[in-house]
Amino acid sequence: MGTQELVGVIPWTFIAQICNLFIQLWLLKKFLFKPVNEILEKRKALADKEIKDARAAKAEARSMKEQYETSLSKAQAEAADIVAAAQKDAQRKAETVVKEAESQAAHIKAKAEADIEQEKKKAINEAKDTIGGLAMDIAGKVVEKEINEKDHKKLIEEFIGNVGEAS
Repeated sequence: MGTQELVGVIPWTFIAQICNLFIQLWLLKKFLFKPVNEILEKRKALADKEIKDARAAKAEARSMKEQYETSLSKAQAEAADIVAAAQKDAQRKAETVVKEAESQAAHIKAKAEADIEQEKKKAINEAKDTIGGLAMDIAGKVVEKEINEKDHKKLIEEFIGNVGEAS
């Protein structure tokens, strides 16, 4: 019977132990679980706030990226327009310069042709005058003396020499 008493349940001890258990649970809840839960709630709220802030920052970054890409595409389009306009302007100026150069070249060529023609007429007139003067000299010499064959060759050679010097 000694072993039965060790395993037996004493009602007042049992009630005291259950009361003790409830008091410990109440104390744990009041002094441990409540502050720990408050700390966990604060950390959860902080984590939620950081996640919310990160999402907002991500959305703002996307928005800024879209604005940047839009601005970049507009800038590229404007740059392409500016380059195209500059090329057209340069082409137009180049055509103008070429036309002016062609006009000046035609003017210079026409002037040169006119000068050449004038110099040619002048040279022909001078040659005619020289030939006429030489012919007069020869005619005068022929009239002055009678020409034999030797004198005739001499006059012809002299005439040819004078014509060569005149040209």
